[in-house]
This record gives sequence, C-alpha cells and structure tokens, in this order.
Amino acid sequence: MLVIRLQRTGRENLPTYRLVVAEKARPVKGKYLEVVGHYLPARNPSVFEHAAEKIKQWIDKGATPSDTVARLLKKAGMDGMDKFIRTYAKRKSKKEAAAAPTAAAVAPAATAEAPAEVKEEAKAEVKEEPKKEDEKAA
Repeated sequence: MLVIRLQRTGRENLPTYRLVVAEKARPVKGKYLEVVGHYLPARNPSVFEHAAEKIKQWIDKGATPSDTVARLLKKAGMDGMDKFIRTYAKRKSKKEAAAAPTAAAVAPAATAEAPAEVKEEAKAEVKEEPKKEDEKAA
C-alpha cells in the first residue's frame, strides 16, 4: 500500500519535511518512490510547496495521503482531501464531566412528583439508616 507522507529532514530544532510517496511498511526515513514537495514550518510564514499533478496521479494509482498531509493539501486548496482526514472525538473537559452527573441527579427528582408524605418518609428512612450503622459499629 502506498502512502504520501512527510519525511523529516533538517537539523535539530529546525524541522524541514519532504513530501514523499513511499510504501507504508517502509521506515519513515527509508526508501521512497518520489519526492512530490516540501514543507518548511519553521519559516514565517510557513512554506508548503507541492506538485498537485503528481499527487493526483499517485492518489489515482491508489496512494493515500497521511492525515497531516491531507490537512496541509486541503489548506493549500486541493480538492477531495476530506475523505482522507480523520475526525477526532472531542473529549469532555473535567468541568463538563462533573456537570453531567449533577444534571442526571436533578432530572429524576424533577420528574418524580410524589406526594409530600412519601417524600418525608424517604427522608426519614435516609436519616435512620446512618444511626443504625453507628449503633452496629459501637
């Protein structure tokens, strides 16, 4: 299976990337079939040059761009990259996760319209149970 991916080059703390077509099983810094562009993210503004014609030919032959490459190509204006971009599920923040159980606890209380006597009995049972546990512990 062929993949279009980034191959890191450049020195320490100054990354530069080649846009290469290679076998998926090959090492990232290993052999490749063709260089189809380069990406220089350290420059301001970053430079992304690619051969759109060659990339389209490789995709027609069955090559799939990596997620990062597909995002860069889409940003550069290449059509048809949406099907190669993976969408990630958003994680709930700690605040949202803490708010979810309280919303679930409020919902049953609001829906249950029991008579006042039943509510008082339930409160009395809850209060009596800890007392029984205290007596057993002593």
